[in-house]
Amino acid sequence: MPLVRRIARYAAAGVLSTALASLAACGSAQSTQAARAGHPDSPASPASPSSAAPAKPSPTAPSKPPRLTPGPGGLTPVFTHGPRDQGKTVAFTFDADMTADEGRRAASGEHFDNPELIAALRALKVPATVFMTGKWAETYPEEARSIGTDPLFELANHSYSHYAFTGDCYGLPTVTADQVRPDVERAYTAFAKAGVPHPMPYLRFPGGCYDSQVLRTLAPLGVTAVQWDVVSGDAFATDADAVVRQVLDGVKPGSVVVMHCTRSAAPTTERVVRAVVPELRKQGYRFVKVSDMIGASAGRT
Repeated sequence: MPLVRRIARYAAAGVLSTALASLAACGSAQSTQAARAGHPDSPASPASPSSAAPAKPSPTAPSKPPRLTPGPGGLTPVFTHGPRDQGKTVAFTFDADMTADEGRRAASGEHFDNPELIAALRALKVPATVFMTGKWAETYPEEARSIGTDPLFELANHSYSHYAFTGDCYGLPTVTADQVRPDVERAYTAFAKAGVPHPMPYLRFPGGCYDSQVLRTLAPLGVTAVQWDVVSGDAFATDADAVVRQVLDGVKPGSVVVMHCTRSAAPTTERVVRAVVPELRKQGYRFVKVSDMIGASAGRT
């Protein structure tokens, strides 16, 4: 089976290559040997893994969210961007990164959350998809619940530990092949414990790295893997203007932009959002969630 791992490369000003090994932050998007991979009113429920102890559904639980059909041989499908020919839409995604071993740093005062960013998205009325690690949800349960119950947002899976599912992934620690599925399932359990009733059946790989074995292992969960086609470059960046230019230069109809909801490692993101959103709206873009784009892409090749 040919290797289909997703390799990413940050291009932001101020990126510290040595820091990539220690931050739980996802990178960008040039694959070397591989496939890359309207606006609903409320987040929808995932295909909850059997061990995830999903929250008790409410009487107003949303309808089943859109997913892509499995790939060749039943592999987990990988989504990179929406249709290019259905108007000027763009999806902002934010990775709420935190590795399983960073609890002590958070307890010592390091901020892996970014409430000011979430407040900016709400003030600007920008729908967004937040890919959250289970460890982040355990550390900031009230914020996880606030995001996961806000109709403006949808919350999706970014693994529990943010340990890589493949080797050679930005220096991230790795999980063994038999730990990949339990790590994803454990994140759903953490969301339920935090009070998130309907996380989406979408997954972003730690570091964006995967291979055919990972896609095969996760296929029974019924998730759609979500990558991106625009790298904001906000991770480790100190020059907000450079990040703004990178986003504006990269966005095209159907784009999925990757940014971060991790204050200590992506300190410019709120300023970037406040600058980019009015400009893209001026250009005629409409902000949607990933689920909208997947729904618009279903049945298309």
